[in-house]
Amino acid sequence: MGLSNAEFENILTDTSKCIEGDISWQLDEDHSPCVDFRAEVTSSPGWPLFVRGSLNRLIGAVSFVLILKTVGRIYALDLGKDHHNPQCDFVGDCHKHRWTERFRDKEAYCPQDITADPANPTEVWRQFCEEARISHRGVLHAVPDAQRELF
Repeated sequence: MGLSNAEFENILTDTSKCIEGDISWQLDEDHSPCVDFRAEVTSSPGWPLFVRGSLNRLIGAVSFVLILKTVGRIYALDLGKDHHNPQCDFVGDCHKHRWTERFRDKEAYCPQDITADPANPTEVWRQFCEEARISHRGVLHAVPDAQRELF
């Protein structure tokens, strides 16, 4: 199933999108330096959406991704890792992905309105939710401390 540019804009501009409850980061089961979470997004039109958050503590990269279950990633904010667009241009380590019919989610651009530091994922989350017009009625808990394994 495809997604038109108009349908994407309707989803993104829908202000009824909401996440209810607190969100906790989960340690990666493979003991990588990553933590992540998944949160269901409700809306008046009933879009089948969820948000996935990930944080790589080793490189300081954070991503928040809005996913439409029928097509995949439709909107994302990435901090701390570069991106290479289909036209062979590189965008910076702070970039957004917006769905287009031509490139799907593969094209990114450098936003001027993201000021949060990846070291502060709570503030990055706040800015992402504001940008994606998602109301989060809860708390994004702090990132759990990295645990060292015993040898």
